[in-house]
Amino acid sequence: MDRNLQQTSAGALYPPLDPFDRQRVDVGDGHNLYVEQCGNPGGLPVAVLHGGPGGGCSPMMRRFFDPDIWRVILFDQRGCGRSRPHASIRDNTTWHLVRDIERLRGHLGIDRWAVFGGSWGATLALIYAITHPDRAAHLFLRGVFLMEERELDWFYGGGVGAFWPEAWARFAGMIPEAEHGDLIAAYNRRLFDTPAQEQVRFARAWAAWENALASVAAQGRSGEPGGEYARAFARLENHYFTHRGFLDHDGWIRANLDRIADVPGDIVQGRYDMICPPVSAQLLAEGWSAATLQIAPFAGHALSEPGIAEELVAATDRIAAARSGELRF
Repeated sequence: MDRNLQQTSAGALYPPLDPFDRQRVDVGDGHNLYVEQCGNPGGLPVAVLHGGPGGGCSPMMRRFFDPDIWRVILFDQRGCGRSRPHASIRDNTTWHLVRDIERLRGHLGIDRWAVFGGSWGATLALIYAITHPDRAAHLFLRGVFLMEERELDWFYGGGVGAFWPEAWARFAGMIPEAEHGDLIAAYNRRLFDTPAQEQVRFARAWAAWENALASVAAQGRSGEPGGEYARAFARLENHYFTHRGFLDHDGWIRANLDRIADVPGDIVQGRYDMICPPVSAQLLAEGWSAATLQIAPFAGHALSEPGIAEELVAATDRIAAARSGELRF
């Protein structure tokens, strides 16, 4: 099944792939989503959930699946990428996104599908599966983020800043010291209550902080993210984190793992993930007996990290082989 694999800087991926279908889907509330399908139109269906919130999908995300076997569905979540309106937080919550995933499944005529996601995409995949366990056939998760207070404290409260003080100084230094007790709230005021030009300036700082720590190779450095991308990414991510993922209580995902006790999953985690440390992946695996956890020993957070891509492709290939040629769940 690996006859088409290519060795790239991102690991063993399938070759670049063009969609066989692109469409826009009206999901209500004034939101219109960009949706694409790749691979085998009659293949095993898998929904790919991007990170952020607000990151948008990319061509690389198509390449973790054997295109002869998988029907790969990607879409840009509300407010980001090619979906419209851009950078909008109106009617944009976790529960709207869960509803959108279900609407797309029905719209595409799919009964059950696998779900693939990393970082926020892993969070959303877990919440979707907990809400609709009968529709989730398998979960492929990377860089686990459980939307818990301790994780936000680590990344926005100075925990990881102790390892990358120069990058932290750039991020926190945008805000007066008197507001450093809650940088999420401080950035929220500047991302939503200032003129557009100021929003972009703070959005770039917010996005650059995360980008600087996504890869081991980045070593705390980040290029300047584009203004429009950064504005959507920062506004949406901050909006979701301000509202703690719109979950009823801290630890909601782990409290509801019994709902997916019969849903199998593969978890791939970088040992040196500075954005989503491995403790969350370990806690998830301990509470979800149907999942297996693989640690990539020299990898950080990004999808392209050494070992991450290889483990994810191996997982999707293994599930495809287990179907014994029957391309449905």
